[in-house]
Amino acid sequence: MCMVIFAPLFAIFAFATCGGYSGALRLSVDCVNKTESNLSIDIAFAYPFRLHQVTFEVPTCEGKERQKLALIGDSSSSAEFFVTVAVFAFLYSLAATVVYIFFQNKYRENNRGPLIDFIVTVVFSFLWLVGSSAWAKGLSDVKVATDPKEVLLLMSACKQPSNKCMAVHSPVMSSLNTSVVFGFLNFILWAGNIWFVFKETGWHSSGQRYLSDSMEKHSSSYNQGGYNQESYGSSGGYNQQASLGPSSDEFGQQPSGPASFTNQI
Repeated sequence: MCMVIFAPLFAIFAFATCGGYSGALRLSVDCVNKTESNLSIDIAFAYPFRLHQVTFEVPTCEGKERQKLALIGDSSSSAEFFVTVAVFAFLYSLAATVVYIFFQNKYRENNRGPLIDFIVTVVFSFLWLVGSSAWAKGLSDVKVATDPKEVLLLMSACKQPSNKCMAVHSPVMSSLNTSVVFGFLNFILWAGNIWFVFKETGWHSSGQRYLSDSMEKHSSSYNQGGYNQESYGSSGGYNQQASLGPSSDEFGQQPSGPASFTNQI
């Protein structure tokens, strides 16, 4: 039940916070010649974070010439993979919810439904782990590439001490951090559901049947061994009593020897 409720929600939060992101940073370059200065350089970027395609122009503080630059890095592969896993996990969890509610009999028919569900759950658990880890690394690269201090180092005007370069504001990364958190939460949710889906398969029932049969055989053999020990003990006691009988008779006949000796005397 927890899987049915939380899996679609967690998947929505994962791909919405990543796929719907757009950010910007603002820089300022104050040249010695104020007419060449630009105090509002806006650099915008968004999903899928092909930062090397984000270009902007900055003053060189050497006349009216301007320098065209681009951000460094490309995290599109990890971001797109993460969003793709989230979308397909969302669609599968919705389909599974419909099957659980309206087609429960067909789901358990021939044990095919639980087996498919188990395999898909294992696959999505692995994909969530890989996708979340890759996107966490990609996000760290995005943060470094869009750090205003790193961008200022790309400008030739900022390498001259007479010019003043500064960051007006930095991009807000809170939603991207949230996407990574929800990615690992999805992994925990899907991985934790593996055991519950496995219990629905025939593999689990056959394993339980094998354990119960082996325990019954072990208990029956134990009971049979106990019966043989009891019968052996009773027969042994009986034979022991029987063997003591003749000895007592022989002991009763011993006085006959001395009596005959007295008569001879």
